[in-house]
Amino acid sequence: MIRLIYLLVALVAAPGLALAQQSPADLLNLPVDGSAAAWIIRTFGLLTVLSVAPGILIMVTSFPRFVIAFSILRSGMGLATAPSNMVLISMALFMTFYVMAPTFDRAWNEGVQPLLQNQVTEAEAVQRIAQPFRVFMSANTRDKDLQLFVEIARERGQSIGTPEAIDYRVLVPAFMLSEIRRGFEIGFLIILPFLVIDMIVAAITMAMGMMMLPPTSISLPFKILFFVLIDGWNLLVGSLIRSFG
Repeated sequence: MIRLIYLLVALVAAPGLALAQQSPADLLNLPVDGSAAAWIIRTFGLLTVLSVAPGILIMVTSFPRFVIAFSILRSGMGLATAPSNMVLISMALFMTFYVMAPTFDRAWNEGVQPLLQNQVTEAEAVQRIAQPFRVFMSANTRDKDLQLFVEIARERGQSIGTPEAIDYRVLVPAFMLSEIRRGFEIGFLIILPFLVIDMIVAAITMAMGMMMLPPTSISLPFKILFFVLIDGWNLLVGSLIRSFG
């Protein structure tokens, strides 16, 4: 976890944050040479980096696909609060760590460690740290979504980079759009069998004349039993992990 925090800080740190030359304690110490303005800017930049770290985790990792699939699963089963939001988000978070482990390790070994050992400059370290995430996002972004943001950027006269290195302001929103789409696709496949169970139970209750009895109250235990019997959590998590390129 500490390695991940260092990685996220280094990923979004501006070149002016001299992390290679100063320890975290030095960053918060008021300089004695009177350069209070530089100290304030440096401290503000560090605090800003730490505050946007969760957003970065959502934008450039597999987290959206996991959390969308888990949320649709809970809705399809008809469970309002079980599993709780804390459980679902924690599951999505640790599944994200599992999927992104090779990317994190590569960014740490190629970018953060050389930066901490004063082997590279801050600007070069940021590029090295971001490169593994670029590879991951490129492998999991639909061409159609990427082309959409490329065309919009060209219409506005913005730079899109090269075909081998698409600009992050184009790649990141395209990746997020692709992840949301795939999350809903997987959610549709998840919710479909539960919908069939609801329809069967509703037809039976209607045929028996039980108009006042909500079909969901009867179908709920059957949906839970069905999901447990097919080992649904194992199938779902395994399919989600294997769905990443």
